[in-house]
Amino acid sequence: MVGLGVPADQPAYINAVARLETRLSAEALLDALQAIEARHGRVRSGERWGPRTLDLDLLLYGDARIDTPRLRVPHPGIAERNFVLYPLAEIAPELEIPGLGTVRERLTQCPSAELERLAEQKQI
Repeated sequence: MVGLGVPADQPAYINAVARLETRLSAEALLDALQAIEARHGRVRSGERWGPRTLDLDLLLYGDARIDTPRLRVPHPGIAERNFVLYPLAEIAPELEIPGLGTVRERLTQCPSAELERLAEQKQI
């Protein structure tokens, strides 16, 4: 599922989740994600939740709990963000969010209001 999010003060944007395997450490993976953002024109100005060209977040890293100045995993707010939980439930509904229960359990506490499902694209 890819969802369309529309905060009042920003243009519409698309949210999606991906599951991957890596040999990178969590911090190295964060570096790689931020490098991809930079290649797509993302400039980190210090403003939180402002408009941006691309936003790649490290939501989970296996069953790890990480709390450093640069990285918090599970991602803060993951349990309340419908634009994260609904797409995540489509690929891993029984995934355990460390310390918070399964994606399916968290979804019961998170309404889908303000999300719009995009039509699936046919692969060629």
